Amino acid sequence: MPGYAKFMKELVTKKRSLDFETIEVSHSCSAIMTNEIIKKKEDPRAFTIPCTIGMLQFAKALCDLRVSINLMPYTIYKQLGLGESKSTTMRLLMVDRSIKHPMGILYDILVKVGQFIFSVDFVILDCEIDD
Repeated sequence: MPGYAKFMKELVTKKRSLDFETIEVSHSCSAIMTNEIIKKKEDPRAFTIPCTIGMLQFAKALCDLRVSINLMPYTIYKQLGLGESKSTTMRLLMVDRSIKHPMGILYDILVKVGQFIFSVDFVILDCEIDD
């Protein structure tokens, strides 16, 4: 008879009892044991954050968590003077089902958000800027 089977048989027939000990648990374990698990908040989808690119500061830069493409309007690209962009054959399907052809791609642009600096790639698109 395997060791675990013998152990289980002894527990069931009450020939062996388990000694209980008090164990100190962390807050997260305590929450799980008492069914007080933190409820997940709803996804904010798109929100604005302040950021800095080069010498320009943006008070309300759109941060959208659902996409992996960072768009930069052509007018902002010209204001920043970031040099030549790389050409692309990419096409973007917009929400209104129209197809846009980006003017280029900028790689490794440093974007400051708060005290953190991120390297970001941007797709340059000729579009209107909302105020």
